[in-house]
Amino acid sequence: MKISLLIPFFNEEAQIPITLKTLKPILENTGMDYELVLVDDGSADKTWEVIRKSSEADKHIIGLHFSRNFGKEAAICAGLDRVSGDAVILMDGDLQHPPEHIPEMIALWQQGYDIVEGVKLTRGKESLASRLNAQVFYGLFRVFSGYDLRNASDFKLLDSKVVAHWRSLSEHDTFFRGLSAWLGFRRATFSFEVAARQTGGSKWSIYRLAKLSLNAITGFSAMPLQFVTFLGLLLLGGSIILAIQTLINWFSGHAAGGFTTVILLQLLIGGSIMLSLGLIGIYLARIFTEVKGRPRYIISDQAGYHETPTQED
Repeated sequence: MKISLLIPFFNEEAQIPITLKTLKPILENTGMDYELVLVDDGSADKTWEVIRKSSEADKHIIGLHFSRNFGKEAAICAGLDRVSGDAVILMDGDLQHPPEHIPEMIALWQQGYDIVEGVKLTRGKESLASRLNAQVFYGLFRVFSGYDLRNASDFKLLDSKVVAHWRSLSEHDTFFRGLSAWLGFRRATFSFEVAARQTGGSKWSIYRLAKLSLNAITGFSAMPLQFVTFLGLLLLGGSIILAIQTLINWFSGHAAGGFTTVILLQLLIGGSIMLSLGLIGIYLARIFTEVKGRPRYIISDQAGYHETPTQED
């Protein structure tokens, strides 16, 4: 039996040696064969150099280097395309996903569970803005998609058959937490405390979090498009009520003068139209991205492999 450990990195040259030093004893104590698949998401520092040298020193380490920064979701896809274990564990490289839970995850997998998911007890030392973004996002995602991902994480174990089905998904923009829930299979959960980072800081800006949230919601549900219909019906109902009121006032000789009502209506209708067009535009942009068929990522270099670097759809 073989376990694959998949870890994306981005500008983490100082963290990698700490992560590897922590993980190796834990993996060796499992008594199972293992591989460490480290994906460098186009880092600007010496992350790839550290990964390459680590791979040269340890045959268990495999490295993938992106031609540029494609994002964490693409890094996850690249790793899942190349892991060879009977099960793969995905975790963050900053050790905020406590590696001491790995034996527990393997034990649950050996009991017959296909997916083992880590659930956060707390959100650690996240900023207030990040916490608010998470609450709004997961609330909307639950409403629109029907999946409750509150306190969910990317700290998961997937059986090889789950990975095989993941590889069959052809969409370009992926959301790992949501798609792993959509895949189904028999699953178990465990709770963990988010550990503090030992080096550096979070690479997630508010803009990137908001972009990921928008992509995740629109990628899983067309319900937001129904908002356009709902808004149109709401404005139609309001217009009918206002028309009845205006006619009554006009017949009774109390018609309102000036353009205040007209201006307010124009602003309301104009704003609603622009909002609706923006929402439709988001979905058109997703279609445009998928139709182009560009690869999710491009691998410019790799270590621990003998194959020629490739690019994946």
